[in-house]
Amino acid sequence: MGAQAHAAGVPRADAESDGAAARPAAASVRARPRPSGSAPARRARARGARSPRRGRGGGLDDLLPVGERPPAPWHPLPLSELLILVGAIGAVVGLSRGISHGAAPLIAGLVAVVIGTLEVTLREHLSGYRSHTIMLAVLPVIVLDAALVLLVTPFATGLRLGMLVLDVALFALLYKLLRARFLDARRERVFTRGR
Repeated sequence: MGAQAHAAGVPRADAESDGAAARPAAASVRARPRPSGSAPARRARARGARSPRRGRGGGLDDLLPVGERPPAPWHPLPLSELLILVGAIGAVVGLSRGISHGAAPLIAGLVAVVIGTLEVTLREHLSGYRSHTIMLAVLPVIVLDAALVLLVTPFATGLRLGMLVLDVALFALLYKLLRARFLDARRERVFTRGR
C-alpha cells in the first residue's frame, strides 16, 4: 500500500499512518459506473458481429453444409432420388432371385444407385454446399482398379503392386484437385451469402 501512495504523490510515512485516506481514493476509481455488460462480453459481442459465424466442428467446418442445398437442373422432378429408389428396388429384386438368376437386375440396380448418388454428391460438392472429396476421388480409382483386375489378373499376378501404386497416385491426384475445387466453391458460397 505504501508504494501505491508514494506513486500517487503522498509521502510514505503519511500513507502508512493514514491508510484510511488512501482507500477512498482507490474506491472512487473502482466506483465509476460501467456500461452494461463486462468488457470481455462486449468484446466478444463485437467480435461476433465482425466475423462470420463459424461451424461448430472445430476443424471440420467443411463437413457442415453452408446455405441451401443446390437445386438440380431438373428441379421440380426429383430425378436423382427416384433413380436411387428404383436402383435400390432393382438391387433387392436381384438379391432375392439369387446371384445366378438375378444378376442382371442386381447389377442394373447397383449402377442406378451409383449414378443417382454420384449426381447428388457431385452437385453438392461442386457448388460448395458439402464436401464429398474422398468419395468422389475413390470412385474413379475403383473403376480403374476393377478394369485392370479384369484385364490383368488372368495373365500376371506380379502386377498387383504396380496397380496399388497406380491406385494410390490416382487417388492422391483426384483428392488434391477435388479438394481445391470444393474450397473455391465454398469460399464463393460463403462470400455471396455474406452480402
